[in-house]
Order: sequence, then structure tokens, then C-alpha cells
Amino acid sequence: MPDSQQQFQLMTTRQRQWMLYLLAILFLGWAILPYETVTLGLILGATFSFFNLWLMQRSINLLGRAAAENRGAKTFGSFSRLAAGGLAILIALQFNNYFHLIAVIIGLMTTYVVIMIEFIFSTLETSLRKRGE
Repeated sequence: MPDSQQQFQLMTTRQRQWMLYLLAILFLGWAILPYETVTLGLILGATFSFFNLWLMQRSINLLGRAAAENRGAKTFGSFSRLAAGGLAILIALQFNNYFHLIAVIIGLMTTYVVIMIEFIFSTLETSLRKRGE
């Protein structure tokens, strides 16, 4: 496996781990905090956000393989991620006694926060590795 492929696999694994840690913290918050609708909304949004992260990583992987083999790739891309976000919003609207709508929307954005955090850590790791050489 080439070095860039290993880095991509490491990056995607880290991002999924960060999302699972975040979901665990949210479930802990749901069990402890008195703000049940807010924490359930964050959990719902973060769960759909985790699914969107997986879809995005899968699409990038398929596109990379297709480019390496010099062929085209068909992915659903943004449409499936947008549909998943819309489904999360519809669930929150249908069951508004259980889910806080704004919290669901914030939860849907957690993937992007996780991607930024992972980017910062990988950049720091790369700069420390270069400094040590």
C-alpha cells in the first residue's frame, strides 16, 4: 500500500474514532444532564453526521481507486448526504417533544469540526516529525 494510501486510511480511521468518542460523550451527557431534548438532538444530528462522514470517506476512496485505475467512478456524493441531513431534520420535526431542532442542526455539523480537529493534529504531528529529522 503506498504511503499516501496509508495516510488516508489512518486519517479516516482517526476521524471515525473522534466521532465515536464524541457520540459516547453525548450519550453520557444524555444520561447525566437534565437537558434531554438538547442532548438527544445532538445525538441524532451527530449520528447522521457520522453516517455522512462514512459516506464521504467511502466516495473519496472509490474515486481514488477509479483515478488510479484510470476509469470513471459513479457515486451519489452530496445528494445522499443532503438526504440524510434532511431525514434527521424531518425526524426532529416529527418528534419535537424528544429532539431539539437547533441541537440536531448543530449535531449535523460535528463531522466538519472533527475533520478540522484531525487536520490540526495531523499537521502538528507532521511538523514535529519533520523537526525531529
